Amino acid sequence: MADVHDRETRSRNMAAIRGRDTKPELVLRRDLHALGFRYRLHSKHLPGRPDMVFPKLQAVLFVNGCFWHGHSCDLFRWPKTREAFWRDKIGANIARDQRAIAALQETGWRTGVVWECAIKGRGRLEPATMIAAVANWLRSGESVLDLGGHSAATGQGD
Repeated sequence: MADVHDRETRSRNMAAIRGRDTKPELVLRRDLHALGFRYRLHSKHLPGRPDMVFPKLQAVLFVNGCFWHGHSCDLFRWPKTREAFWRDKIGANIARDQRAIAALQETGWRTGVVWECAIKGRGRLEPATMIAAVANWLRSGESVLDLGGHSAATGQGD
């Protein structure tokens, strides 16, 4: 199916997509703060610039959009136009995510990824369940969290 927008409109739409302070990120930040967790935002000194850094807990959280990071869930579909461009773009994002997480783990950081599908969409988790899962992970000392919605597969991409 061809794009329903002309090139200029599509470009304007894509440029308006935020890379930080997204709605899923703000929801998570608000709820974790209400539970007493304190964090730093988008640390330039850590690989991948995690969305939230919990220095006292030696933990970082990334809040990833399912489309931009190639999550295999109901919210991700490969675009039908410019397929090679999108496969390269999303593939590079996935590789960059993997490198950043590996670098963080090598230096002793615990890494968590909360996927957009855990917060919105058909398979989203109940808000209290999602926040409890993240809070429990932060308190637990476990090294990895990968939290997606109900129908989300555990792999990346397709």
